[in-house]
Amino acid sequence: MNLFKISLSIVLIIFLLLSFSSTKLNAQVNGYDLKYGISFHGLLPETDFPNDDIRFSYLARALVRYELTKELELEFGAGYGLLAGYDNKQNIWETSLIPIDLRFVVSPFQIDTFSPYVYAGGGILGWSILTSQTVSPAPVSDSGWDPMIPYGVGFEFALSENIILDLSGGYTYTFTDELNGYKGSAESNYHDGYFDAGIGIMFVAGSSESDADNDALLKKEEVAIGTDPDNADSDWDGLNDGEEFITYNTDPLSKDSDRDGLSDHDEVKIYSTNPNKTDTDDDSINDFDEVSKYKTDPLRADSDNDKLTDKEEIELYKTDPLKADTDSDGLTDYFEVTRHYTDPLRDDTDSDGLVDGAEIKIYRTNPLNYDSDGGTVGDKEEVERGTDPNNPIDDKVQKVLEPVILEGLTFPTGKAEVSPESEKALMEVFNKLNENPSIKVELRGYSDNTGRASANLDLSQRRADAVKNWLVNKGIAPSRIKSIGFGEANPIADNRTEQGKRLNRRIEFVQISD
Repeated sequence: MNLFKISLSIVLIIFLLLSFSSTKLNAQVNGYDLKYGISFHGLLPETDFPNDDIRFSYLARALVRYELTKELELEFGAGYGLLAGYDNKQNIWETSLIPIDLRFVVSPFQIDTFSPYVYAGGGILGWSILTSQTVSPAPVSDSGWDPMIPYGVGFEFALSENIILDLSGGYTYTFTDELNGYKGSAESNYHDGYFDAGIGIMFVAGSSESDADNDALLKKEEVAIGTDPDNADSDWDGLNDGEEFITYNTDPLSKDSDRDGLSDHDEVKIYSTNPNKTDTDDDSINDFDEVSKYKTDPLRADSDNDKLTDKEEIELYKTDPLKADTDSDGLTDYFEVTRHYTDPLRDDTDSDGLVDGAEIKIYRTNPLNYDSDGGTVGDKEEVERGTDPNNPIDDKVQKVLEPVILEGLTFPTGKAEVSPESEKALMEVFNKLNENPSIKVELRGYSDNTGRASANLDLSQRRADAVKNWLVNKGIAPSRIKSIGFGEANPIADNRTEQGKRLNRRIEFVQISD
C-alpha cells in the first residue's frame, strides 16, 4: 500500500470518528472573527515519472482564515515541504517546496459542529532541487518561482469553542515541468503538480461564545437571530439587542416591533407601553395616536375616569377624553350620554338658562325641556321669581301689591300669641277682607335677631299662622290667606336697639289678586 492510500485511509477513519461524535460537542465551526493554525500534509507527486514506488513527501503549512460571510472565508497560507520520488531508473529525486497562496473557502452547509467545504485559489511556488541523478532531455533549472493553483475539499470539526480540527485533500497545479529535475523536451507543455491529504489544528479568535458588543448576547446567539454581533443595537432604536431579545421579547432587527409608530425604546423607557402590542390598553386607539395625537393615557382605556372609553369619547360622542365633564355643567360625560341623555358638549341642553347639572341636582327640573312643568313659564324664570318650576299652577303671574305693616300688632319676645291689644289692628284687616270677598292676602311674619336664626324663622312662621288663625276664626276662608315666616330677614330697623328690635317683630299684610 503506497503512502497516498495510507494517508487517505487515516483521513477517512478520523472523518468517521468525528462524524459520530460531533453531535455531542457544544461548539461551532462558524461564527468567528479569525481562524489561524497549522496543517501537515502527505504529498503525492504527479510528474513525468510513475508513482509505483513513492518516497515520503510532506508539506507543513501555516494559515489564517477570515470570515467574509457565513458561507465564504478568505484564507492566506504559506508553508515548507519536500516533494520526492524515483525516476525511470529508480534514481532518487528530492525538491524543496515553499508555497505561498491565497484561497477562497466556501462552506455551503451551516452546521454547528461539522462543516464540509471546498476551496480554490492561486499563489506562487518556490522550489529548489535538492537531489537528482536524472538526465533530462531538455535543460532544467535548479530552482525557481512559478505560479500555482491549489483546489480541493475539506472538513472542519469543532473540538471545543476555540479549537477546530481540519481535514483536507486536494491538488496543486503548477506552471512548471521542472519540479523533478526532468523535462521531456524544450517544447513540452506538461505541468508538474502534486496531490495532498492533510490534517490541521486551527484556533479561533472571536468565537461564537464571545460578546464583542457587550449586549449580553453571545455571538452564536446573534448569528442565529440575525443581529450584528459587532453592534450592540442592531436596529438603532436605543435598546441593545440583549434587552430586546431577553428582557422585552421585542424584535432586535426592527425599531418598532409592533409597528404602531412608537419605537421600542420609547414604548419601554418613556411611555411604559407594550412594545409588542399596538394598543396596550385595548381601547381601540393605537399607542402612537394616544400619546402624539390625543394626548390620552395609552395605559388606560378611560383616561379621565368618566366611564367612557377614550375611543367612545373621541369617535362616538366627540367629547374630551381628558376631561370627565367636557361642558363643565356639573354632570360627567358618562351620565349625560347614558342616564340623562343630555348633550355632553353643551352645558344647557334645553337652552332654558339653567345648566344641566343645576336642573338635575338642585331644581330637579327636566334638562331636556325648557319648561319642565309645561305651564308656559320657563324653568329659569320660575326659579328667579321663586315659583315652582315643576308645578304649572303657579306659572300664572299674580299681581302683588306693596306690603303694609300692621301697626299696633305686637308680640311678646319669644311668643306667638296674639295679645288683646293687637285685636284692634286685626279687626281692620278682618273688615277689609270681609267687605272684599274676592281679594286674597299674604301674611308675612318677621322677628328680630335675638336667638338662633332657625328658631327665629320658626317663630316668625308661628306668628304669621297665629294671625291667620285669628282671621279664620272670625270667618275668613283659609284659602284666602297665605301665611309665611321670614325670620330675621329684611329688617326695617336697627336690631342693636330695643326700639329697632320691637319694630322688626312685625306682620306685613300684602294684598294679592288674580
